[in-house]
Amino acid sequence: MRIDSHQHFWNYDPDQYPWIRPEWPIRRSFLPEGLAVELTACQLDGCVAVQARQSLEESSWLLELADRFPFIKGVVGWVDLRAPDVAGQLGKLAAHPKFVGVRHVLQDEADDDYMLEGTFQRGILQLRQFDLTYDLLIFPRQLPAAIQLASAHPQQPFVLDHIAKPPIKEGRLDPWRGHIGKLAALPNVWCKVSGLITEADWRGWQPAHFRPYLEVVFEAFGADRVMFGSDWPVALLAGTYQQAFELARAFVRPSGAGIEAKFFGGNAASFYNLI
Repeated sequence: MRIDSHQHFWNYDPDQYPWIRPEWPIRRSFLPEGLAVELTACQLDGCVAVQARQSLEESSWLLELADRFPFIKGVVGWVDLRAPDVAGQLGKLAAHPKFVGVRHVLQDEADDDYMLEGTFQRGILQLRQFDLTYDLLIFPRQLPAAIQLASAHPQQPFVLDHIAKPPIKEGRLDPWRGHIGKLAALPNVWCKVSGLITEADWRGWQPAHFRPYLEVVFEAFGADRVMFGSDWPVALLAGTYQQAFELARAFVRPSGAGIEAKFFGGNAASFYNLI
């Protein structure tokens, strides 16, 4: 399978999606029919739908979409990992074969050590019994805490979203680069090459702006632990789906067909256990 490992769906409601600013062109609904056109154009077979708001209702809705649209191969939803009944929440969702992982919007937490708090880590411990992964959505300043979290749970598979959103617009690599190396040294952590163009100058980015960051990630994680993600429709703030896809393909293609196949599907299928 050729897989887009990271995208979103929503029925737009300003109260449910307050992070979408009024002036943004993504202030409307984005549903599977729209993504299907993009996947076909890029010769991709399917996708992993990732939560965009923190509610159990959205997690269930994404699974309903997955039932209706076979190209949705997996769903990364949200549960309250700090809740006393987290195992019950996970059990209900994990009963669906396409529920493959969990994500919390850690980047919005004021405390960078939120993920290290005791009840959150107890929730992380519950994921293994349901064979679920965890998506790390963080900013570069939160990488040290993420390293501690992943180190504390060596049997738990983690994947870093959007390469931790480095300051591509400013062209700075450090201290992000050093933290990426430490995180990648943990064999239970993978990385999504996603969300890059929205971290650059939305109107002035060039492919060369991303090469230093891509080189760091591919060197650190290796060919077996990186995967393509479009971050559609958020990526539309800075370009088209095709542009995000071609940017990644142009970088990986010289490495050969085998590595390209892993990057554009094989690694995502392995990490999320897609069927």
